[in-house]
Amino acid sequence: MPLGLRKKKSKSRESSNLVENEEVGSSAAKPAANGAGLPPPPASLRPRLVFHTQLAHGSPTGRIEGFSNVRELYGKIAEAFNLSAPEILFCTLNTHKIDMEKLLGGQIGLEDFIFAHIKGIKKEVEVLKAEDALGLTITDNGAGYAFIKRIKEGSVADGVKVICVGDHIESINGKNIVGTRHYEVARMLKELPKSQTFKLKLVEPMKAFEMLEPRSRGSKAAGESRLGTGRGTLRLRAKGPATVEEVPTEFEEKAIKKVDDLLESYMGIRDTELASTMVEVGRDKHNPDEFAMALDQALGDFAFPDEFVFDVWGAIGDAKQGRF
Repeated sequence: MPLGLRKKKSKSRESSNLVENEEVGSSAAKPAANGAGLPPPPASLRPRLVFHTQLAHGSPTGRIEGFSNVRELYGKIAEAFNLSAPEILFCTLNTHKIDMEKLLGGQIGLEDFIFAHIKGIKKEVEVLKAEDALGLTITDNGAGYAFIKRIKEGSVADGVKVICVGDHIESINGKNIVGTRHYEVARMLKELPKSQTFKLKLVEPMKAFEMLEPRSRGSKAAGESRLGTGRGTLRLRAKGPATVEEVPTEFEEKAIKKVDDLLESYMGIRDTELASTMVEVGRDKHNPDEFAMALDQALGDFAFPDEFVFDVWGAIGDAKQGRF
């Protein structure tokens, strides 16, 4: 279907990016709560890889294995430290700091060390939306928690010092948004009326006393460092078993970074796994209409604007031609 004539898909089908709604636990066939996704694969199909993990604010080292998606990973970490999985806000790779460049997405390097950031102080703030844009970039943890990945310097959000990179957004104007997709949270914030005050309930990651640092606005360019340090990566998928793959090629790294930048520009989100999926979809397509149809089939929930699709197609083409 040509660009401009694509229909918005119903939200009954989940995309295969970082955020997914599979039921986790039993390997028996069981539909997901929202009717989407597949049951977890049997243990025999999962890579038997062992990873080391710690709580970011300080803990002994735990060992985890046998997970196939982000929800299962959080469950394994929770078991290792006698926590409940919903206590985990997000994970970083190879650093205990709240470093958005090292955020765990859909891939883990085979030699990566996983640090889990758990819920800390809750806070509530009133914000006057003095400009159309708040200056926030939103991402999520793959299990229903949207959080702040970047704060633009000089923006409305930057002027509210209680708002920090890494904060989980729990509610907007009293409406609980736990379980809401990150792009929907970005849309909700964007649609708040200008010149009016709104309330945010936030949960910041727990910090050890010696880790307390000045607030960070987040990195200015996500994706500049590779996701893993090992020779291969474990790719976590929303549907089907996890797979061990080679590290991204130069083409993939450049294309994924550019698409992730476009996601932030158009939608106010960053999601390297979503960007990776879009690059995969466009790798063998021959024209933008074919690419648009494939995106609708794979990621129909997002209803991307036509200009965004054209720009993503162009970015993938530039990467193929080595023009970055």
